[in-house]
Amino acid sequence: MPQHLWSLERPRFCLLSKEEGRSFGFHLQQERGTVGHVVCRVEPGTSAQRQGLREGDRILGVNNHVVEHEDYLVVIRRIRASSPRVLLTVLARHMHDVARAQRGNNDHLCPTLSPGVRPRLCHIVKDEGGFGFSITQGRRGPFWLVLSTGGAAERAGVPPGARLLEVNGVSVEKFTHNQLNRKLFQSGKEVTLLVAGPEVEEQCRQLGMPLAAPLAEGWALPNRPRCLHLEKGPKGFGFVLREEKGLDGRLGQFLWEVDPGLPAEKAGMQAGDRLVAVAGESVEGLGHEETVSKIRAQGSCVSLVVVDPKADRFFSMVRLSPLLFLESTEAPDSPQVTLSASLTETEDPPVEDTMVAPVPCCFRQCFLYPGPGGGYGFRLSCVASVPHLFISQVTLGGSAAQAGLQLGDVILEMNGYPVGGENDLETLQQLAEAKPPLHLKLAARPHQSLEAWIPPRSGEDWALDSDVL
Repeated sequence: MPQHLWSLERPRFCLLSKEEGRSFGFHLQQERGTVGHVVCRVEPGTSAQRQGLREGDRILGVNNHVVEHEDYLVVIRRIRASSPRVLLTVLARHMHDVARAQRGNNDHLCPTLSPGVRPRLCHIVKDEGGFGFSITQGRRGPFWLVLSTGGAAERAGVPPGARLLEVNGVSVEKFTHNQLNRKLFQSGKEVTLLVAGPEVEEQCRQLGMPLAAPLAEGWALPNRPRCLHLEKGPKGFGFVLREEKGLDGRLGQFLWEVDPGLPAEKAGMQAGDRLVAVAGESVEGLGHEETVSKIRAQGSCVSLVVVDPKADRFFSMVRLSPLLFLESTEAPDSPQVTLSASLTETEDPPVEDTMVAPVPCCFRQCFLYPGPGGGYGFRLSCVASVPHLFISQVTLGGSAAQAGLQLGDVILEMNGYPVGGENDLETLQQLAEAKPPLHLKLAARPHQSLEAWIPPRSGEDWALDSDVL
């Protein structure tokens, strides 16, 4: 494309930080009959205003995910799951309209980093050779690292020639050399560095993209979030949820009284875990009653993301959401089963579920490949008296989310086999052993019948409502 057209369409990048007890400072809405997600209000004095977000901007990307054609609720969840820091790729409305007229509605306008080309969050444990790196000389940053061959930093995944961006969640780009040495000394025997290799630096420079922490992938991290899948037994799930102050003094939802032998303990829950997400949706900032309602809305099968106290301290220190590092922690339940989707049958569904509108005739097809943990990143559910399978959960960042699967989608066919009859369980068991890719034929479930999967929005016209972020 000619250079002048590229400069006309070039998006902006806004790195937002959520302040204590506050939001990012903007409202997002989806306008009727348009593609994309529109910033409809920016609060004065907030991170959004300081970073140049403007009313009318279209959200093209969240961190390194293209969201131009994603469902509105999925975009909201991506932004909330990235708290306390998020990188938004935006384009002014008039530039967006021009770009769409030139390139069509199906092309992506959002620039992204190439696969595998991302900053790294590396946790280094000092050994007899120290941390295994030295720092390029200079009175003031930026700084680059010189690695010792086979040293602790190299083993922790720090790439050769890496630029040092943060130490324990604190930017060192403007530190003096003495300040940086003092910061490293204060870290003790362990330190967590945010670094960017030369290839990442070059791509970000070409795109005009900041070397932002929410883009990072984790290397040798000491703690990870855990995804727990619980199926209610005769005695319930077997845990108690309490609202109390966490290590940072903020209110959170904590899991206690994990009963031995019941589903919660069998799934790996530990007393003192903090609840991070329900069904892939962040519960940060939610009150106790609202969190309990989200858990109950999942029925007899619940998916929870939790962090133990050590992981909670770690992610609080680096100022990143544990949900950004969730995908690589998920693994299939059995090495013989590569289809990480379970069938949940509801014997006594809510009234809204028993009156499902007929499946629309319009359908779409997609191909899924397993993610790093071997799973596809979605969960299926069915409702008694309704001959359809529905997508009831989509893991953020997983293969299913990237392929465009949405909550409530109806499965018509899997790998050419019709779905929606008495032999669904048998079909799923056969597909669990099938080689990838997984070929799905889908139909969108009407909005009026999605109440069991997506909480109803306030206001008469959901498309014109806005969400505070």
